[in-house]
Amino acid sequence: MSEKTKETKAKKGASGEHYDASSIQVLEGLEPVRKRPGMYIGTTGPDGLHHLITEIFDNSRDEAMGGFANDIEITFLPNNRIRVADNGRGIPVDIHKQTKISALEMAFTMLHAGGKFGGEDSGYKVSGGLHGVGASVVNALSTYAKVLVHKNDGSVKDGIYIQEYKIGKALAKVKMVAPTKLHGTIVTFEPDPTIFKEGIIFDFNRIVGHMRQQAYLVRGLRISVIDAREQIPTFASDNELFYVRDTGVDAPSFTFYFEGGLVSLVRFTNQLLKPIHKNIFYVEKKVEGVESVEVALQYSDDVSAHILAFANNIHTPEGGTHVTGFKTALTRTLNTYAKNNGGGKGEETFTGDDILEGLTAVISVKLREIQFEGQTKAKLGSMEAQGAVATVFGEAFAAFLEENPDDARAIVNKVILAMKARKAAKAAKDSVLRKGALEGMTLPGKLADCQSSDPVESELFIVEGDSAGGTAKQGRDRRTQAILPLRGKILNIERARLDRMLGSEQIKNLVLAFGTAIGDTFDISKLRYHKIILATDADVDGAHIRTLILTLLYRYFRPLVDGGHVYIAQPPLYKVKKGKELHYFYDDAAKVKFLGKDFDEAELLGEHGDEPDAELEEDKDRLLEAADAEKTEAKAGKTAKEAPVSKQAKISIQRYKGLGEMNHDELWETTMDPNRRILKQVAVEDAAEADKVFDMLMGDDVPARKSFIQSNAKMANLDI
Repeated sequence: MSEKTKETKAKKGASGEHYDASSIQVLEGLEPVRKRPGMYIGTTGPDGLHHLITEIFDNSRDEAMGGFANDIEITFLPNNRIRVADNGRGIPVDIHKQTKISALEMAFTMLHAGGKFGGEDSGYKVSGGLHGVGASVVNALSTYAKVLVHKNDGSVKDGIYIQEYKIGKALAKVKMVAPTKLHGTIVTFEPDPTIFKEGIIFDFNRIVGHMRQQAYLVRGLRISVIDAREQIPTFASDNELFYVRDTGVDAPSFTFYFEGGLVSLVRFTNQLLKPIHKNIFYVEKKVEGVESVEVALQYSDDVSAHILAFANNIHTPEGGTHVTGFKTALTRTLNTYAKNNGGGKGEETFTGDDILEGLTAVISVKLREIQFEGQTKAKLGSMEAQGAVATVFGEAFAAFLEENPDDARAIVNKVILAMKARKAAKAAKDSVLRKGALEGMTLPGKLADCQSSDPVESELFIVEGDSAGGTAKQGRDRRTQAILPLRGKILNIERARLDRMLGSEQIKNLVLAFGTAIGDTFDISKLRYHKIILATDADVDGAHIRTLILTLLYRYFRPLVDGGHVYIAQPPLYKVKKGKELHYFYDDAAKVKFLGKDFDEAELLGEHGDEPDAELEEDKDRLLEAADAEKTEAKAGKTAKEAPVSKQAKISIQRYKGLGEMNHDELWETTMDPNRRILKQVAVEDAAEADKVFDMLMGDDVPARKSFIQSNAKMANLDI
């Protein structure tokens, strides 16, 4: 065998055919976090980025839950840094007997090192931290981190202790830098952009919403959020002021403090809705195996349900055992009450869907030994929570109904109405099913379907009117792009039930085109197009139609939104011809920037006539002034020969207000061509906030909508 052949075989073995002990890697320290960050924070997108703040905040919040802190401050600093300060006991800084290093360094540089494992011995009866990975994960995914600990409890010499880190590794040992009379912990970190490749820009409003929620859950806890990215706070070296607000920084901020707890949270959630009963139900009780079960609820005239669930004050958006126990007890209790008080009819019973319509509920459980499904803690898995919530809530809610007959009657009547609507909707769906429509056998007559039967590559463009529909049908790629024109504005479904919705021809066409059915028969696996693109006109009516469709999709086709299947097309606002050059612009700023570049006394011609319109005249005047100024500047330092003024090409500008104004080539080139178009993907980062926005914009509360319009009128960009 030649040396060359031997070398080739060796290379083959290294590439994966040879598998022995040398193929097994051992990741040490915090390497696993950087290697597989998704295992620890769920995603390296915006959700994971903001989860870093939540991890550090949860440590401070656990101090407050244990009664050791009552003031937490989160500050957005320049350079994408976050600072979290609390007045708790302060992370221990003394030397750990087992590892021979500071407990602070252990908490921030070692996985599964924390103070939440010892139960009451650690001072935490309940906590959100389980695995001792939160602080170390944040540290591992940060280019820089610093911890200041104020110790004043006799465990060590009183003072401010500091340690700094880079990508999870300590830059020096823990040291005391100054005396102090305070107690607490200050954590500052800067995320690593090589991990969060989608960007490390934090959303201030997103964190504000989360902190408001947390303040409701821990009575007597003050939480402040400050956006000091523009107004830089000034600190006094390492002995920096404990709270940023004490530096006198003038920056946007919110402070939350609530004594009402869950009742206040229900009232806040229902502020844009009309409650159907006066008294808000509330119960709090400790049972064996569970430190606390808290439930508050109120029904409104809404057709949707709003259930917020928490376990050890951690929001569980995917529910879990505590939500299952609540729903079981709620259905059983209302059925029993209706049967005993003549509210039910015959042998009919309420279903889970019936009792959820119009419900706003907050469920909070606190457990010593808690189990979540996954590190991101989106779903509770502790089985003892299910029985505890069902027992505590069931008994208390039955007593509430007996003690408040007017409230009970209003609730039961609401549920009966929902049951009737469910039956009417089922009849309407059955009628359509009998015709085979929802099975995809009959598609809407106006739908110009694509040739491909593969949903992954297929796209559905929902356009406004027959004119835009005709243009889109001519300009599309027939193999993968389907077109569905809508006739005017669809039904506002925010207060409409399913039976009325299916009576709308426009909505029925959408349901048939999607292929997923609707309501309890919805099946996302039957979705015919993996991209549903809303392409409405760039005017007020177009925005209204888009909002109506988004409301429909959010309320009745939520999995399409959550699955990333919904997009908004971005057609250009302007077409600018400069000589033989053709340019498209999507906003005024881009258009003016382009025209202002070496612009001279060119003739501006409107696309539909020789006389330019008023808008073009304004553009011309403004741009000519800029050009004159540039020429004057040039003449001041150069001769006319050195700075010649040349005649520019003629310019024409067309402002598009509707897709129907484009010819099919223009529409394809700017809006439909996958290689050149711009699409905005619709996503819901905060479902509770989205609910409130849809309630306000599309609901019955006219004063709230009027106030919103007046407050945000200056932000609107309208063509009048």
